[in-house]
This record gives sequence, C-alpha cells and structure tokens, in this order.
Amino acid sequence: MAQISTHVAYNGNCEEAFLFYKSIFGGEFNNLMRNQDLPQDVPATPGTIPSQILHISLPLGNGCALMGCDMPPAYGIATSGNRFNISISTSSEAETEHIYNGLLAGGKVAMPLEHTFWGAYFGMVVDKYEVQWMVTYDAPTI
Repeated sequence: MAQISTHVAYNGNCEEAFLFYKSIFGGEFNNLMRNQDLPQDVPATPGTIPSQILHISLPLGNGCALMGCDMPPAYGIATSGNRFNISISTSSEAETEHIYNGLLAGGKVAMPLEHTFWGAYFGMVVDKYEVQWMVTYDAPTI
C-alpha cells in the first residue's frame, strides 16, 4: 500500500523549522542535504544559497515523514495558504496535547483542542512558520 508524506517549502528558514519540529516529535533526520552538497556535475538552480536546505526528512512513525526544502528563488516565493493541513494522528490524549501545545508555541489556534462530536480529541494549529496542522486522537472503541 502507498504511504503519504508531506513536503513543505520554506523561504530560507527550513532548517530552523525542522529543528523546531524535531523538538516536538523527536527522532532524527534521515536525510539532510544542502544545496552545496550537490554533485559537481549537477547544476544548481539559479540563485540558490549553498547553505540552505535542498531536502530534509524527519520520520514521524508508521512510515510517514515530514519533508521540506528552502524554495529556490527561481521557483518564486513559498506562500501560505489554506489548501492543505498536515494531519497527525496520535496514540493518546497526552501525546495529542504535547504535539498540539508544542506546535502552538509562537503560533495561533485555528481550532481549540477538544473532544469532538465525532468522538476524536482534535485541534488545529497554525504554527509560527504559517504551516497548518491538525492533531487528532481517535480513542479505541470498545
């Protein structure tokens, strides 16, 4: 079965954002490549800054990962929008609160963390990098 991971482009602060996410989710980056790490025979995208992130990946469990890069200037500016959310399913209410509150640091509440009518413990946050997150815990039914 296919697995889905989320890739987010940043405007020069990808590394900062991923260190922030690592502080919340834990784990280690399984891939971190900077523009300067390109093989010499591969041309860099015009305007890239050598020290910026070409690709980074943080495993989140169950085969999912959060991936990102710094947007090369030739591709324009990475903009925020409301077309997507990163949805994190947790294994407990405590983990849900830890992740929600961690992402909320410097960000804003889009939907308070609460027990919902559909039975989930759920909330939405826009983090300090303007990335939209949904955090949910679906308690096992008996």
